[in-house]
Amino acid sequence: MGAVVKNVYDESKIQTLSALEHIRTRPGMYIGRLGNGTHIDDGIYILLKEVIDNAIDEFIMGYGNKITIYRSEGEIRVRDWGRGIPLGKVVDCVSVINTGAKYNDDVFQFSVGLNGVGTKAVNALSSYFRVTSHRDGRYSSATFEKGILISEDSGKSNEKNGTEVVFIPDVERFGEYRYNEEFIVSRLNSYAYLNLGLALEYNGHTYKSTKGLLDLINSEVAGEELYTIMHHKSPTLEFSLTHVVGSYGENYFSYVNGQHTTDGGTHLSAFKEGILKGINEHFKKSWAPQDVREGIVGAIAVKVKEPVFESQTKNKLSNTEIRTAIVAEVKDAIVDFLLKNSEAAQKLNQKIISNETLRKELNEVRKGAREAARKVSINIPKLKDCKYHLNQTGSGREKGEESMIFLTEGDSASGTITKTRDVMTQAVFSLRGKIVNVHGKKKTEIYKNAELYNMMVALGIEGGVGGLRYGKVIIATDADTDGFHIRNLLMTYFLTYFEDLVLSRRLYILETPLFRVRNRKQTVYCYSEAQRDSAVAQIKGAEITRFKGLGEIDPKEFGQFIGDDMRLIPVTVNGMSEMHRTLTFYMGSNTPERRQFIMENLV
Repeated sequence: MGAVVKNVYDESKIQTLSALEHIRTRPGMYIGRLGNGTHIDDGIYILLKEVIDNAIDEFIMGYGNKITIYRSEGEIRVRDWGRGIPLGKVVDCVSVINTGAKYNDDVFQFSVGLNGVGTKAVNALSSYFRVTSHRDGRYSSATFEKGILISEDSGKSNEKNGTEVVFIPDVERFGEYRYNEEFIVSRLNSYAYLNLGLALEYNGHTYKSTKGLLDLINSEVAGEELYTIMHHKSPTLEFSLTHVVGSYGENYFSYVNGQHTTDGGTHLSAFKEGILKGINEHFKKSWAPQDVREGIVGAIAVKVKEPVFESQTKNKLSNTEIRTAIVAEVKDAIVDFLLKNSEAAQKLNQKIISNETLRKELNEVRKGAREAARKVSINIPKLKDCKYHLNQTGSGREKGEESMIFLTEGDSASGTITKTRDVMTQAVFSLRGKIVNVHGKKKTEIYKNAELYNMMVALGIEGGVGGLRYGKVIIATDADTDGFHIRNLLMTYFLTYFEDLVLSRRLYILETPLFRVRNRKQTVYCYSEAQRDSAVAQIKGAEITRFKGLGEIDPKEFGQFIGDDMRLIPVTVNGMSEMHRTLTFYMGSNTPERRQFIMENLV
């Protein structure tokens, strides 16, 4: 054996990166994740958010009531009509860390943007970035490429005060990304709900709200509310809530200083506690939390002068000192609402009694299901687990966020994935075939069906989405009619019993190629007939293979389709009422309307 070569560790190995170089090298520290645009928290949306946040801060401080956003392919322009960045600090404000006015309480009391970091992160992670400030008849502009200053300009301006930022996310850092319009619109609607009087114009369409979080909840339930939607607003706290007819689980939207805290935090837990205390006090009961909150849809927004978040991207609030005040204000507002709305109180009372009855019925069925599961094995049948899981603490936390589970049909497909998966972060759960259509059925159906029960336990969601064991739940079925049917049955299962999993954007569909077109020198995988035809025209003497099932793809080939270039389609809903109507149409009774739809769309 040769001698072991040791790496030299001396002064020459110590590197000092500039602030923007550090952002480019460690983007996760600043924007949470990179991604390619398939998830709402992917970096390209965080960049857009940071620029809009700065414009929102101007509005909050009373300057400008309109923000114009324009997107053309990868380029985004954001223009506000605020005060404009002080002209002598334009370059520093977008390139020097810890430079900004967000630290000054006299200028920004309830700031939305990342203190001293947000715009710098956008600059560093963009292949092109230009900022222009218009202020009192003059302007100052600076252009950057990948965080490096290319040019500056200044002079007289005929435009109103404000700031315009133009940027293109860098493909070197984000790869071949694509924007999802639904994600952008969702964020713009949130801004509108939280900032009454602000108009956000995006590619010609204006988003504006007149009733705040009441508009948000109304858009979510859209006629499915059990009783009149509650709405309360004070200088530092606003909330709105109702229960939804025939809905399982709890769904909340929480915000701090205009920031959507997707992982909740102390304000959300205080909101839940206040709801329970207020309802129990009004009815003079001691109902269980799950009976009171089952089927609820709520939203809360708080303003905190010095918010503390668990991460740079502000997904979870940590301030503990605000808890008592929020609990008390929510409780008092709910008691006041129920006293003034006797019909709503009566319907709520009936809903809670119904929840309690269903829970007790579920507990009885649950005991039998657990006994049956114990007899089979401690391990979940048909689950090939991975090492890291969501919400894992310690050194495996980051890997846990990357974890995913593939829901496949049959041993052939699961065998293909199992042979090629990353055993650290990718799990496989194999279905025996088509699961039962659960549309319109009680939750007890899960405990009567071993496959539905095992899938729920494998995912860890029996007690709600908070126990989810994987960052992504991926439906991976064959690209044929049976596969599409199983896909619909699985989506119905999640949307019926675990809709909060879908609303938290954890459910995906794996897109795999339909065709392989190749000759001895070249191989192209095609995801549509149009791509196939294009490939055939370019490859001489091409051999065409149609993949009818995942099991037909050689494991040596399949690895690339669940690797870095994996194509995932997120399952999203535009609101509960629309989701319920869609499920009823496609998965409910075979109505004349559906038969007519099938006849008109038969190929």
